[in-house]
Amino acid sequence: MRALEILFNERGKVVLPLLDPDKVIGQPHYYEDVIRKIEPWSTAFLVGGSTGFSQLETETTVKLIKNNTNNKKVIIFPGSPCQVAPSADAILFMSLLNSTNRRYLIDSQVEGAILVRRYGLEAIPTAYIIVGEGGTAGWVGDAKPIPFNKPEILVAYSLAARYMGFKVIYLEAGSGAKNHIPFESISMVRKAVGDDVLIVVGGGIRSPEVAIKMIENGADGIVIGTILEREPERAIEIARSVRK
Repeated sequence: MRALEILFNERGKVVLPLLDPDKVIGQPHYYEDVIRKIEPWSTAFLVGGSTGFSQLETETTVKLIKNNTNNKKVIIFPGSPCQVAPSADAILFMSLLNSTNRRYLIDSQVEGAILVRRYGLEAIPTAYIIVGEGGTAGWVGDAKPIPFNKPEILVAYSLAARYMGFKVIYLEAGSGAKNHIPFESISMVRKAVGDDVLIVVGGGIRSPEVAIKMIENGADGIVIGTILEREPERAIEIARSVRK
């Protein structure tokens, strides 16, 4: 089964642990343990980040996940074309819709497309929208983060993503964000785009209660990144709450 089909089949219970190769390569044995513990509560794994690594580190991380899971899909969450890795199963073929730099809208995608085809990766058309603080991704991606108190702008971007044919909308508050995306905003996006598009939310998710409420308000799944690095047991608790 292809990765996108798995995500749609598990909508409402999608949990995507995100591993940053820049962190993993320094502590491989630590992350082996983390991967094994969170696998039962994961839909698939994301590998990526905004800075500090290349295809070599990405490949190493992908193989680490594959060696410590039972056939879970590994999906690249690319910060640049040099992070496209042949051992992965799929890639979020993303456009950062609220970037002010065409590199993150289309130029990197053009450059990376040849590699995606060469490696036979499943390309998942993904609209990446940065909200609130934005974190490192917002800064590196030259984004104009959408203010939390302007959900109507987020809805407009999300509708544009749907009309442009994206299959996944990834709403990002930024790694380690102090605040998560408001529940009302998620609800408004869901009502606007309908059920044809998968909505995934990341950033600032630090408790099972927040994760569950995101799902109740229309998110199909969550991304767990920073908290997985810092508090893996807490991350597992959050993942379990969504999957049960």
